[in-house]
Amino acid sequence: MAHLVVKVIERCENAAETSHLDLSQCELMQIPDAVYHLMRNTILQTCNLSGNVLKKLTPKFALKFSAITDLNLSYNQLSKLPDELANLSALTTLNISHNSFITLPQVVFKLQKLATLDAQQNAILEIDTDEAISSDSLALVDLRNNPLSRNCRRKLQDYKTSFRLEISSDVEDDW
Repeated sequence: MAHLVVKVIERCENAAETSHLDLSQCELMQIPDAVYHLMRNTILQTCNLSGNVLKKLTPKFALKFSAITDLNLSYNQLSKLPDELANLSALTTLNISHNSFITLPQVVFKLQKLATLDAQQNAILEIDTDEAISSDSLALVDLRNNPLSRNCRRKLQDYKTSFRLEISSDVEDDW
């Protein structure tokens, strides 16, 4: 366990110089308060939290790291995202693939600058909003390997304006 603490501290120290925080593969169940403390004078551009065991992201994350442009949350156990992520006004890339989402989080519809959303390999059946995605810069939404309902697929087709949508070929329901 001590080696993981050292790993996190070293990576925070690196991030203070590079503005890129990489806390991937650190066995984190949550983001330790020490990280916020160590990063308090750093404006982060990117944050990689992939390959951990995160079950949730707290509102504090979005408030403390509001300038990030790239957030990788892949390979965790997340099933929802805090609404406060909408405060990440510079976020262009969000990777939530390989998690436990059953609905596409509402907050992704509020990210003004989002260009790439990778949500493949989840359990997404539905989109729990009727809002259109508010980002004008959206280029790619990847929802491959999700059990999307017919209704959800239809909704996504309707949204389809300027971005590329990647979904697995429609598998007929077995009912």
